[in-house]
Amino acid sequence: MNKELILRLTKYKRILSKLKALGLERVFSNNLGDAIGVSPALVRKDFSNLNLPGNKRGGYNIDELTERLDRVLGYDENQNVIIVGCGRIGTALMRFDEFHHEGIRIKAGFDASPENVDNSTEIPVYPLEKLPEFVKENDIRVGIIAVPDSAASQVFDLMVSAGIKGILNFAAVELKCAGGDKDCPANCTVHNVNIGLEIEHLFYQLNLTESGIGCEDT
Repeated sequence: MNKELILRLTKYKRILSKLKALGLERVFSNNLGDAIGVSPALVRKDFSNLNLPGNKRGGYNIDELTERLDRVLGYDENQNVIIVGCGRIGTALMRFDEFHHEGIRIKAGFDASPENVDNSTEIPVYPLEKLPEFVKENDIRVGIIAVPDSAASQVFDLMVSAGIKGILNFAAVELKCAGGDKDCPANCTVHNVNIGLEIEHLFYQLNLTESGIGCEDT
């Protein structure tokens, strides 16, 4: 599956959760399309290509569709995550309630500063050197980097060598894992989240809109 399809499926999943919470049992492609800004035809095509149950007239059973999407997206598998860097960003992520609703569990935090280490809290924070052992014992596949830019590359290498396959990087340093290096497997996936760049891009889009040049949804 390509990135765009995965993103749409994730959005469908979130909308289904909200509809179920409202007590609804069925949903139609036009409902899902309107909710995420795509055509009903694309919704049906996405579901048809993945052999997901439903049709244009009868719609989709929310429980059944949710269960199938969980399988496709891997939500029925291990969704445990660790965070490296327990400063302001890392701590905010550890307290983010939405993770729980999405079936994501922050198992632990890791930090190089002794003053941030505390394993008595609900989400324990361990010394950085304990990361490889913890990853192995808890079958951790995904890690979040929330360290200063100067430490990002070192933490990245530690995560990869520990066996982590997916990394979300909040440091303002672009990290890559293309498989060219023998210590960086090809199946390692990295998403770089540069908050400053995203805000810059947002201002750029606003300036274009206000100047009448155009408007673009991203």
